[in-house]
Amino acid sequence: RRRGADVELVFLDCRNDELRNRYRETRRVHPLAPAGTVDEGIRRERALLGEIAALADTTIDTSDLHANALRDTLVRHVSGGERPCVVHLLSFGYRYGVPGSADLLFDVRFLRNPHYEPALRPGTGLDPEVARYVLEDDRSREWMQRLEEFLDYLLHLYDGEGKAYLHVGIGCTGGRHRSVAVVEALARRLRETAPGREVSVAHRDASNLG
Repeated sequence: RRRGADVELVFLDCRNDELRNRYRETRRVHPLAPAGTVDEGIRRERALLGEIAALADTTIDTSDLHANALRDTLVRHVSGGERPCVVHLLSFGYRYGVPGSADLLFDVRFLRNPHYEPALRPGTGLDPEVARYVLEDDRSREWMQRLEEFLDYLLHLYDGEGKAYLHVGIGCTGGRHRSVAVVEALARRLRETAPGREVSVAHRDASNLG
């Protein structure tokens, strides 16, 4: 602060009775009273931190806050609003197994399959002509609209709950054509409609030729 830096000190506090409960639930001794009582440790801790607490610009009482609520409180205080859930979209092929990290899985094997079109088979869903074949028919358009509406609804809830990351898996048979095209289209849509949301994309099986 003496050097002109913009510094804010946030101090996390808690009622003594709640601190006692937390130590009791975790079955831990207070580090400042390893051979004494929790109350003794709390008293020593408050004496040591008194000067720091007095310097605080903001004090947050965590007594009645569970972990998610505390995180949301800190995020809102630092950013002035809630941090949107980060979305990771993964295309994959069921032939090579289902990704274990996915929170949500969607099967798109009902969409038109470029594998049966000789001119499109060597490509992937990253190729414009393959993506058009997969996405530009009535069934695909309806599916994409319903999927986007569903994810919009879920993300609104997840943002409010404070969920940090959402992993979405989109699968087709081989993971080269349909799932890749859907993931790319979905990522574009999410970035356009929610500019502040971080969206990452990975194509696990797009390079497999089998």
